[in-house]
Amino acid sequence: MDSVLVITKVFTLFLVILVGVYASKKNILSQEVTNKLSSLVLNIAMPLLIISSFEFDFDGQMLKKAGLVFLGSVIAHLLAILVSHLIYRKYPSSRGQVLKFATIFSNCSFMGYPVLESIFGKIGIFYGSIFVIPFNIISLSYGVMLFTGAGSSKGETLKSLKKALLHPGIIATVIGMVLFLFSIKLPGPVQEAAEMVGSLNSPLAMLIVGALLARYKLSEVFKGLSIYFVSLMRLVIIPLLVYGIMVLLSMPGDVTMVVVILSAMPVAVTTVIFAEQYGADSGLASKSVGVTTLLSIVTIPLFILLLT
Repeated sequence: MDSVLVITKVFTLFLVILVGVYASKKNILSQEVTNKLSSLVLNIAMPLLIISSFEFDFDGQMLKKAGLVFLGSVIAHLLAILVSHLIYRKYPSSRGQVLKFATIFSNCSFMGYPVLESIFGKIGIFYGSIFVIPFNIISLSYGVMLFTGAGSSKGETLKSLKKALLHPGIIATVIGMVLFLFSIKLPGPVQEAAEMVGSLNSPLAMLIVGALLARYKLSEVFKGLSIYFVSLMRLVIIPLLVYGIMVLLSMPGDVTMVVVILSAMPVAVTTVIFAEQYGADSGLASKSVGVTTLLSIVTIPLFILLLT
């Protein structure tokens, strides 16, 4: 794999982020428009991209690697949970909840898919969609318990778990896996339409990230040591620990690359949503998303260099 070519492709994605920043500053991408585009990406473009990425004849080796990616995702999230509980024990609950969630959960689908697609093509989305299954289940079950208290709201936790399993991305992955396992081919026009709409995912996702970044005042965003600490944990320490475990387990190179790159993504946007919903420190959540997204412009290419 040509690391220079890969980093060039990733850098191209970040140039699209800058276009999103400009569009937001000019009020072309207003908050209302950004919210609508986010819904379009999450509910239509991304699921169709996932389904179209499973358009491969059944391959036992690919299925085995998909299982290893799933295992790697579970290990990565459990490791991040353990580390976050060790280092944020003394923080006040409203801040500690945000810092833990931000450290554990990366923006692995919204930003991860475009990066994987730029490196691996369609097969990157295939593996990425497998990685995201544990992310959705853990974030919408353990994530809820993190903000509400592990011993409370069991009904709410079960409701969140059900919501996770019915997530459009999960449904699309199940559909795609059926197509893959039985080597079912979609009719030509259907496949072409799915690929056409799915191809909107990368540019729209990057434009939305840029629009979100444009809302933050840099003079305010970079205040506070907590921001730098959570950025270090999310962008450097967690992916390095995941990389070490993947090497110890002798995982295949491409599996290791997928798991580590998705573990190295910035803080998940859902951190802000959860913080606002459950009365935690939403300002800290917003800053953590903004700063880690900006810093990931440097850290993601560095991890790609390390892995290639």
